[in-house]
Amino acid sequence: MSTHDFGFTIDTLEWKAWAPVLDLEKATPDEIAVLEESHPKAKTSPYYLLLVQEAEVLRQRSKLFNTIMYGPRGASRADRELAATAESRVNGCPYCASVHAQRFVQMKGDKDLMLRLLDEGVGAAMPAKQRAIVDYSVKLAATPSAATKADLERLRAEGLNDAEILDITLSVAMFANANRLMQTLGEAVRS
Repeated sequence: MSTHDFGFTIDTLEWKAWAPVLDLEKATPDEIAVLEESHPKAKTSPYYLLLVQEAEVLRQRSKLFNTIMYGPRGASRADRELAATAESRVNGCPYCASVHAQRFVQMKGDKDLMLRLLDEGVGAAMPAKQRAIVDYSVKLAATPSAATKADLERLRAEGLNDAEILDITLSVAMFANANRLMQTLGEAVRS
């Protein structure tokens, strides 16, 4: 069943490629190395098996992704996951939204907030700090030039410092790219 049939969910989704993926038995040593560097499940993921056909591009993308999402500085992992979920919700990427909603719940434990965000959209009710992060993420996702100094001041007023704001910005930018790759190269499916 494609995402057009079920919309957004916090359930685990699969992803189906619309283009041929790498046959792991035919992978070069460099392709194997890139998959191993990228993600623990990359060797079984159609997404990574498609992207690794441009091994150096995936290598650089994975370094950037891992640094932005897992780096030990700036914003909390939960805040980065919230930003990624909001961005993915706005851009219509159910796969990314479900993955990052699950990560947010693991970090923050607030499943109700994620369910509201996925079911009702980015305007769903939420606490002020999360509202400021979501509103900022939505602006960056939809029209980056719409974000203003006032948005940064609002985030600061909610207790975020400049390093945290930069991490939120980087998370949104990373997922603007990831959503476009996932949505043009394949589709989310229920298993």
